[in-house]
Amino acid sequence: MELDLTGIHQLAAGQGIDTETLDAALSEALRLAYLKTPHAAKHARVELDARAGTFTVWAQDEIPSEPTEDNPHPAPTLGEEYDDTPKDFGRLAAATARQVITQLFRKAEDDRIFGAFSGQKGKLVTGIVQQDVKDPSNVHIAIGDVEAILPRREQVPGERYRHGERLRVYVVNVARGIKGPEIIVSRSHPELVRQLFEREVPELVSGAVSIMAIAREAGARTKIAVRANTEGVNPKGALIGPGGARVRAVMENLGPEKIDIVDWSSDPAKFVASALSPAVCTGVQVISEKNKTAIAFIHDDQLSLAIGKEGQNARLAAKLTGWKIGIESAEAHAKKQADSAQ
Repeated sequence: MELDLTGIHQLAAGQGIDTETLDAALSEALRLAYLKTPHAAKHARVELDARAGTFTVWAQDEIPSEPTEDNPHPAPTLGEEYDDTPKDFGRLAAATARQVITQLFRKAEDDRIFGAFSGQKGKLVTGIVQQDVKDPSNVHIAIGDVEAILPRREQVPGERYRHGERLRVYVVNVARGIKGPEIIVSRSHPELVRQLFEREVPELVSGAVSIMAIAREAGARTKIAVRANTEGVNPKGALIGPGGARVRAVMENLGPEKIDIVDWSSDPAKFVASALSPAVCTGVQVISEKNKTAIAFIHDDQLSLAIGKEGQNARLAAKLTGWKIGIESAEAHAKKQADSAQ
């Protein structure tokens, strides 16, 4: 039966599909198509002849075996192969070949996209917003000729995504989905903030300064703890930049979100005090290092600042440090100590 194998091989080669892979897939697809034809033999294989541009279906019939005492139900043996290529198989064979080629092309394209993006996981990329009326809960982001998904859970509350807008996003995951490669990106991930700073702060890239922890409530506030690895470097000043230029450049990518930059310390009491900035602690009492609990003492006029709107500042400080932080009035604590001393 004729089949333009040379043309098929040329098409496949253009997509980077090797001949062996194509021939194996095509032979199996033709074999399965043959098995669906009337009176098809149970056992068959397909042989392709690229030079002649033909294929042959070689079939084998089952020959019953005589039962014996030792083997009362013997498996049948197979007879000699014979050519059982259906005479009217041409149209079905051509359709099967087209289907195989399409599937292999799609797989090759999926592999190319997956290969290109598997190394982008955990990185910052720039894309263009593409709204999809069929998928209103997700935002589609075109990154080159590939479309990534910004799901609702990774969106920033209150942030609006306009069609055609350029947007920086963080690649959360690259996986093989049912419909091909699935690229999930985020606008709310804390690492987005880290990587925005790395674009603006040379000291982070050189290692002179390190971001030790990030706590973020996307769209509202982010706290970042930094330390210097090189003597004489001001870590907070490095992130803020001359006249606040560096932190301002990051904030332009985050909209109205506020950023607090605080000093990291290996001393839990110092770190907790720093994390509650902009409030100033008069002292921090570590209750349990094992359970990571501490009490911060704040002047009465700064208690609301330490707690923050709806508890946000205290909540982010706890997330940043990994400690449970109680906040008490410094004046009330001093009075309690004075009363107990009498």
